[in-house]
Amino acid sequence: MTDFIQLLFSGMATGCIYALAALGFTLLWQASGTINFAQGEFVMLPAFSMVALLHSGVPLWIAFAITCALSVLVQGWAFKRGVVDPLFRFGMMQIVVATIGLSIAIRNVVRAGYSAEPQPFPQVFPDKIYEIAGVTVSGSDIGTFVFALILVFAVQAFLARTVTGRAMQAVAQNTESATVLGINVPRMIFYTFAINAVLAAAAALLVTPTYLAKFDMGEGLGTKAFFAAIIGGFNNSRGALLGGLIVGACENLAAAYISPAYKDAVALILFMVVILFKPQGLLGTREERKV
Repeated sequence: MTDFIQLLFSGMATGCIYALAALGFTLLWQASGTINFAQGEFVMLPAFSMVALLHSGVPLWIAFAITCALSVLVQGWAFKRGVVDPLFRFGMMQIVVATIGLSIAIRNVVRAGYSAEPQPFPQVFPDKIYEIAGVTVSGSDIGTFVFALILVFAVQAFLARTVTGRAMQAVAQNTESATVLGINVPRMIFYTFAINAVLAAAAALLVTPTYLAKFDMGEGLGTKAFFAAIIGGFNNSRGALLGGLIVGACENLAAAYISPAYKDAVALILFMVVILFKPQGLLGTREERKV
């Protein structure tokens, strides 16, 4: 039983990282109707940014702060203005194709321009071992779990309890009504892209010490985050947290009790089961479409 709890907690810590990336998916979809299939690469780029800053002698947390600012500029403002805005009027399919192409381009540019070899990354939290009620957990898992939860709940609190957050939700619900009410819709949408960029940088900070900075690290992460967002409910930001935790915990348990070979297939299996029986996701709401 103790082994099961240890595996469950370790998986949930990884699931919180998936939840950060999945939350970006749900926020962009709700605010602008955008699906970003380069989300995994948006996690990979901050990882290499922090690695470069660390090699220059910059302390870790300062490197993270600088990377957050760069992410907002490049993955927030530049991505919105350079990719989403020009293609939005042509429909969702064009944005999907463009972001898939963008993900491939980013991976190849990083591989050719920086390195194809994995780059080491320092531990963010002390990697000590703690025994709690007979269960052995690592300080890294505890720190990852707590830090990611704080970020997710901070975003939730911002959206629910601030004027700007409520304005962003109004834009997500009905753009035309928000415009009539005097809300600056383009600004609110940009804030969503900026939050997504910061969440991606935070995910990079948490995942890179374990998986190292690799040009293809975002490929699997982005796919699992996308599945997690759908499992939890693509139109519910709380569903991103639930979906991430479920995917992380289940794949860790499957690797231990079935076979490590099936670990990467768990997210796909969960995704298929959920959309068959609850297409809107576990916490999502059904959206009616008029034909």
